[in-house]
Amino acid sequence: MPGLPRTLKLPPSGWTLAALLAFYILAGLFGHDPWKTEDVIHLAVARDFLDPGHGLGLSLAGQPFLAGPLYYWSAALTGKLFGWLLPIHDALRLASGLWTALTLTAVYYAGRELYGQDSAAASPLLLAGSFGLLVRAHEAQPMLLLLAAVSLLLLAGSLLTRKPGAALLLATASLTVAGLGCGLAGLLPLLALLLPVALLQAHVRRGLPPLGLAVIGSGILLLGCALTLSRLAPLWLNAWLLREWTLFATPSRYLSDFYGLLEMLPWFSWPLLPLAGWSLWQQRRQWRTPAILLPLTLLLALLLLLPLTLSAKETTAILLLPPLALLATPGVLTLRRGAANAFDWFSGMAFSVFAILLWVGWSAMIFGWPERLARRAVELEPGFQGRFDPFFFGLALVVSLWWIWTLPGLPRSPYRCLTRWTAGLATAWLLTVSLWLPWIDYGKSYRQLASTLAAQMPDRKGCIAELNLGDAQRASFAYFERLRFTPLDGNGHTHCRWLLVQGLSRTELNPPGQGWQRVWEGNRPGDRKERFRLYRRSVD
Repeated sequence: MPGLPRTLKLPPSGWTLAALLAFYILAGLFGHDPWKTEDVIHLAVARDFLDPGHGLGLSLAGQPFLAGPLYYWSAALTGKLFGWLLPIHDALRLASGLWTALTLTAVYYAGRELYGQDSAAASPLLLAGSFGLLVRAHEAQPMLLLLAAVSLLLLAGSLLTRKPGAALLLATASLTVAGLGCGLAGLLPLLALLLPVALLQAHVRRGLPPLGLAVIGSGILLLGCALTLSRLAPLWLNAWLLREWTLFATPSRYLSDFYGLLEMLPWFSWPLLPLAGWSLWQQRRQWRTPAILLPLTLLLALLLLLPLTLSAKETTAILLLPPLALLATPGVLTLRRGAANAFDWFSGMAFSVFAILLWVGWSAMIFGWPERLARRAVELEPGFQGRFDPFFFGLALVVSLWWIWTLPGLPRSPYRCLTRWTAGLATAWLLTVSLWLPWIDYGKSYRQLASTLAAQMPDRKGCIAELNLGDAQRASFAYFERLRFTPLDGNGHTHCRWLLVQGLSRTELNPPGQGWQRVWEGNRPGDRKERFRLYRRSVD
């Protein structure tokens, strides 16, 4: 490609590293509708803050939403700042990019402190190259905030003996972000991690006072926020705090969630786990050094503590990735030549083949060739009609040419296999969301269904009752058409004129009581599980 250097300089540093990580963060963050399930829920909650007169408490489609508020405040801020430039859901989702950028930055400096300048770039590249972070980093996801808190705590631990003042500030920020973003469920595991962080340092007397001050400082900040919320949103704050105490796992659920995390970790953390294992084996004689003990202890502690307060799912498992990335850093840079070349070859071939398949699938959707694949795409999403988009086509073409250029454009270096893997993963993701975005939106977005539903209710600003409506569906209707719902009372009654029922079969779709007339029934194209029926009260 003209104007580009013949090869990239490795290891990437400065603006080159920043550009590569920015490419990863921005790839797929914009340009698509809110998707079910969690993306649309968190976007709908954040968007409510932009309504005039909305307080500091959280709400979803007119009902209280009990969760830590910091992510939603940050998303509302980016929505306010960039809503004039971007679609509002893209502007809100920009908060995820900022929290991901903070995470990668903290991991970079932690890697530099533990392993030196020459190894620093490997840590964020490893984290960005893990399968588990890819989707979550590009959706509205409050767990990204706790991910940043874990990364800041790792950085604080790495700086504790050399720069205790900086460690104090970072640990205070970590605890404050965790508490205000995820409540007790996020704060307690980080508090429990402070003692092993301090004890692992060579000079324990220098380690304990800064961390003790960090606990006091974060406690003061959290108390100040709680007092503010108690004045501005007292009912919501009381309900949220009460819910926090009910989150702790029972012994049976704890064991189930613990095994769930263990089962998820091998594929979710790929390729971090095997690289971390190789690193531990290689440095088994130096296992007492902080560079090994700090991330290893935090990884094991998180694995034991997270099932106590957070359930075992993909959004929780991303918290294990920063310490794993740091553990894998020395391993990936000391791979034997055969293993490194095999990893490099596999990365180049796998992502090249995947890119070709994406282009072939796009051709089937737009031009109907290959015919068999085109028929299959329509079968999966009935009614879908592909349209040529010059902007996304041009974007995908530029990204593909860039990927082709990098294949021979990476010099021999211990960083080559890692750089190619991370660049390939970002390229595959960006090609997916640019070439297949209309098809994905058609299957994951509720925009069309919400518009059809709203058209059935001329007085939709009035009271709408709901039965068995999930959070994702409630959030979608609230986001796209600003609908607000009221749950039925304990006896299954409501004073609302309209009733929306969600179910999986005809028997589950029947409304409670008498006096309801069905006026509409529908579902998303291709969705054989969800079914919605709208009823109007026929007798007042």
